[in-house]
Amino acid sequence: MPVAPPPPGARRPGGPGAPQGGPGRPGVPPRPGEERTTQLPPVNRPPQREPDLLTHREPEDEFLLAGAVDEEDEYYDDEPELTEEEERRLRKKKIWKRVRIAAFVALGLMILGPVIAVAVAYPLVDWPKPEDVAATQNKTITLQYADGSEMTKITAAGENRSMLTYEEIPDNVKHAVLAAEDANFYDNPGFDAKAILRAVWIQVSGGSSGGSGLTQQYIKKATGNEEATLTRKFTEVVKAFKMSNESDHNTILTAYLNTVYFGRGANGFKTAAQVYYKKDMKDLTPSEAALIAGMIQTPSWSEDKEYSAKRWDFVMKQMREKNWISQEDFDSRKYPAPLPFAETQPKSLDGPRGLIVDQIQEALEAEQTGVSFEQAQKTGVTIQTSIDPKMQTAAEEAVDEVLVKGGQPEALKTSLTAIDPATGAVRAYWGGRGGRGSYDYAKGTLQEPGSSFKPFDLVAALQHGKGIGTTYDGSSPRQFGNGTEKVTVRNATAAPNCQKDCPVKEAMILSLNTVFYDMVLNDVGIRPTVEAAHQAGIPNEVNLNDGQGVRKLLVGENGGTPNAGIAIGGDQARVRPFDMASAYATFAARGVYRQPFFIVKITGPDGTMLYQHVDKPLSAFDPDQQKSQQIADNVTEVLKEIPRRSSIPCAQNRECAGKTGTHELDPKVAPGGRVGLNSKAWMVGYTPSISAAVWIGRDEGSQPIMDKSGTNISGAGLPGKIWQTFMTKALAGTQMEKFPKAAPLNQFEPPKKSVAPSSSPSNTPSSPTEPSRSTPTRTTDPDEPCRGLLCPTTEPKPTSTKPGPGDGVKPPGG
Repeated sequence: MPVAPPPPGARRPGGPGAPQGGPGRPGVPPRPGEERTTQLPPVNRPPQREPDLLTHREPEDEFLLAGAVDEEDEYYDDEPELTEEEERRLRKKKIWKRVRIAAFVALGLMILGPVIAVAVAYPLVDWPKPEDVAATQNKTITLQYADGSEMTKITAAGENRSMLTYEEIPDNVKHAVLAAEDANFYDNPGFDAKAILRAVWIQVSGGSSGGSGLTQQYIKKATGNEEATLTRKFTEVVKAFKMSNESDHNTILTAYLNTVYFGRGANGFKTAAQVYYKKDMKDLTPSEAALIAGMIQTPSWSEDKEYSAKRWDFVMKQMREKNWISQEDFDSRKYPAPLPFAETQPKSLDGPRGLIVDQIQEALEAEQTGVSFEQAQKTGVTIQTSIDPKMQTAAEEAVDEVLVKGGQPEALKTSLTAIDPATGAVRAYWGGRGGRGSYDYAKGTLQEPGSSFKPFDLVAALQHGKGIGTTYDGSSPRQFGNGTEKVTVRNATAAPNCQKDCPVKEAMILSLNTVFYDMVLNDVGIRPTVEAAHQAGIPNEVNLNDGQGVRKLLVGENGGTPNAGIAIGGDQARVRPFDMASAYATFAARGVYRQPFFIVKITGPDGTMLYQHVDKPLSAFDPDQQKSQQIADNVTEVLKEIPRRSSIPCAQNRECAGKTGTHELDPKVAPGGRVGLNSKAWMVGYTPSISAAVWIGRDEGSQPIMDKSGTNISGAGLPGKIWQTFMTKALAGTQMEKFPKAAPLNQFEPPKKSVAPSSSPSNTPSSPTEPSRSTPTRTTDPDEPCRGLLCPTTEPKPTSTKPGPGDGVKPPGG
């Protein structure tokens, strides 16, 4: 039996170095008759496989091929060597094996990693609660006129926002927004995985897409975090998922529609409906709702018609695909062009009406209503003001007609306030032309009221047993005081028939300074006169918001007792024009004071009443309302003669009452030291239904007030004309009212004895002894002409003599 040759390189028996041995051993020939056996050395035996042990793998196992050494290779070199191509394929096979393993591991991590990450992050994050977000947002405050029509809005920069409730959202709006941003909103868990993957693919492909669902968008807008980072995106998804689990979809949708910006300065859909179409949401067509919803993606392009049309068409197609609009509506669709941008923006009240807005804000900041300005902004309230649009227009037209169209100097400043005596409501407010934040001449200034203060003298006199028939010496000039402390007082109007025994009623009509100075100094007292003014409506103190703090009114130097010059509206008599309208309204209301107000009511965005003005009438001049009424009616009995006698009667013989006032410019500061120039002029008057105060002056305290012809301006001049024009326009078409007949109080009629005319006082007064401590200016009323026999042929020119402070005179009770 032939023996196969050994493989190349194998050791041959008997060869050099072969082991020697006997039978059965290699290298030893068998004996005759002995069976020959061949036994390999133990080290060369093929390894016996133990199939259950992974450590015993076949040599051809891929893991051994990858790096293990076959023990037989140590003994045998007879296996064929791999060709280069075979080795290349073997290496490739190994590489792909590793790639597959890595891919499986990566895929597992991709699937399990986010799940693990979400599980870890879920308890650590919190989603912004809609009520918390709403509490931090500044919203639009809507102002209305007294009739409910819109006046304007108070809006923080970039915060034109009105809140809505879910019940307010019509189906058109819901469907349009879902079609534009998240059609599957009610079916997803806070995010749309498909949308996110699609967005990733679009971005990888070079496009632009956010992939955020509606809930995610709310999270982004509510937190204000819009960083383009994976961390922000991941956190946003987790928050959206948690919000979807812990809230309901209707709440999320409502929060979203209150938060998102729609362009044109509108935050929230409720405001957007107004700034695009001037409509309430419920009145929007599906097409209009679709256009607004389409702007969510890029609101800054709201005025780009091509872009808005493209987005509108996309939303309409989505709405049709979801069967949210009919095929007929879709086929007949037409681009719903928004109204012009400027036409839909919140009205910005410049000029006089801007100061009304300032007054509303001031009332809120002072918390006069219990609702602070900050609360009003955070809530987004609607405020119904007391301003009557007809009367406000009348005020503006009256000022323009007399001053602007009349060609009067621009240096003249004025104010006009009108108040309803029956309620205290401010019906018209003209404080200046400058608009919001500008100087307010109605409530921001203190001025000497001149003779318009004299009705308060009369109130005090009536309270102290005097009457409109009580007589005083009306001659002029007169000296008051004794010794070296004497004060000379003159009348601006000659009254030859009202001298020694001049009734108070006639003295008021003629505005005789000597009578009222005498009355206050020697009969009534200074303090009671000041108190009467406060009772009528002149506050004890005011804050002009000029950084100088609170001022106390109608007080003397260092807060002490004022001097008797206050009787004729000079010296320490300082009042705001606004307060004069309020005080005269107390006369019109027959002795009932009502604090003036600008705010009627405040309602929240859901219609909840947050504040309602409540009438709080006070008996002004006496605790007994009947007595207070008698005092006011007696004052009106006197004042109702003045508009007619001053040539500024109300139209159509309508009954009205009032008093003019003029304050002289101090000669010490007047140009050239001139005497008889005026610095302030007033007309304050009323009917039973409205009280109005008009003031004219200048910013420069050293300059006189003169009209376009260079004539001195006094109460019955330009202020009287403005007042008369306003009353005519404001009351046009209203019922003709009459004042109730006054019940006689104290000495209602003058003495029966006729008053013999006396010679006119000399126009050249004797040289009075001027007080050494102060020299107040003189109050005059040259524009209150007398009539008939009471008038001299030539009205004497006022002299430079001025009433002094009366420091050396101690009046009874004063």
